[in-house]
Amino acid sequence: MALSPDSSATPSRPAVLVTGGATRIGASIIRRFAAAGWHTVIHHRSSAEAAEALAATLPSAETISFDLADEQAAIAAITALAARLPGWRCLVNSASVFDYDGVTALDPATNRAAMQINALAPAALAQAFIALTAKAGGVRSVIHVTDMKIENTNPDFFSYTMSKHALAATIGMLAKGNSDTGVKVYGLAPGAVLASHDQREEETEISHRMNLLGRKTGPDEIADAALFLAGGTLASGQSLFIDSGQHLLDQPRDVIWLAREEA
Repeated sequence: MALSPDSSATPSRPAVLVTGGATRIGASIIRRFAAAGWHTVIHHRSSAEAAEALAATLPSAETISFDLADEQAAIAAITALAARLPGWRCLVNSASVFDYDGVTALDPATNRAAMQINALAPAALAQAFIALTAKAGGVRSVIHVTDMKIENTNPDFFSYTMSKHALAATIGMLAKGNSDTGVKVYGLAPGAVLASHDQREEETEISHRMNLLGRKTGPDEIADAALFLAGGTLASGQSLFIDSGQHLLDQPRDVIWLAREEA
């Protein structure tokens, strides 16, 4: 674990842990919370260089490393974090794996990894966060980053989609089961935001506009939504779809392939 030089300022700031916070959407969420005055804890598994570089640009930040495939190590890491960060107010479960298998041929290894990292580990971290911050009081929140695929399914990325459905199912369960703890549990469901899998740039430009508004949704919009949810304004158990209406469509395949056909 590495601390930024001015991490001594953290007791006066609310703190947020973002899993997968070193890159992509996780990094955008980190930057948005930092700009709002939060102390940010940037989780990574193997992106130490990116995590440290990001932390160095922020007023109050630190990095933390653990593997979501090793549940015991992950719980131990956040237990230690909670012990020294009394201002820890928000957990954003953003880290995920996005590997391909199809509806006619589930790959067991792909499925195990997706279910562990995308569903089981975030649920376990959420439970631990709720228990570890029980005496803190005030507004506390868990935000699960799911996917618009929980509403707009297609046959591609079978195990990934299964895992995001499993994660989404925990939102209402955790919200109802912890209604007396002061913790609110939310879902944040992005659509196509950044290039993924093996997309070429020209395919990305097409695929990211395959939504009701015909526009690209920016990672900054996801980050703004995460910060809004962290304020606890909405009733616990709700999800926000930040996808320019993509989840309201019925797409027969993942937009990677739909765009490839057009390109």
